[in-house]
Parts: sequence; structure tokens; C-alpha cells
Amino acid sequence: MMTDSYIFLEDLRLFARHGVAEQERQVGNEYRVDVRLRTDIARAARTDDVAHTVNYAEVYELIRREMDTPSRLLEHVAGRMVDAILHHFQTITEVKLTLRKRNPPMGADCLWAGVELTAQRGGSAE
Repeated sequence: MMTDSYIFLEDLRLFARHGVAEQERQVGNEYRVDVRLRTDIARAARTDDVAHTVNYAEVYELIRREMDTPSRLLEHVAGRMVDAILHHFQTITEVKLTLRKRNPPMGADCLWAGVELTAQRGGSAE
């Protein structure tokens, strides 16, 4: 039996229209997402069957769908992503998600700004 197994997607590159300012929602920006999912992969490791694991293509589609819905706050978008993943995949016990926005319009020389959430099934996001 395997313990502490994870599936992850790193550095997903997406374009979206999030931001407090109306101009940010009109013009859009580049975003990056990292997600790490705690789930038992022991059965998939034995069977070589995608039905026995979390299909990361489906995880990507959930993330992409949430990114397509404009929001003011990255916290809101990230929270929706985590909720969607936990709702859709009952075998996932924990989600760690990072969402970053390129060069946010705040008058600083900043490559990325973002949020990181960790949520456990039956718990709350940290």
C-alpha cells in the first residue's frame, strides 16, 4: 500500500480576465496555476488503468472553466477551483493550489502576485 501519494499539474499557463479594476477584466492577463492533489494511487499503480486514479486532464478542464469566469479577486477564483476539484473527485483528500497573476497593476516592479490555498476534504481552506 502506498501512502502520501500525490498527482500534480505544474505551471499551467492560462489567459483570463480577473482583477479589481474594470480595465483588468477587459484587457486580461497571463496567469499560472500549480495544483497538488493528495489521493491514493496504489490501485492505478497496480492496474495501469486511468479509471483507478484522478485523470489530470479532467482536473485541467475544471481549472480552465473557473479561469474563464471573470472575478475581482484571485482568492475567489482559487477557492472556486479548490471547491470544484474536491466536489468532482471524491478520492482526493487534499488540494494545494497556487494561482499567480503576471505583473499586476500596482505600481511595483513585480513579476507575479498570487494566492495559495490548501484545503482538506471535510476541512476548510487555509
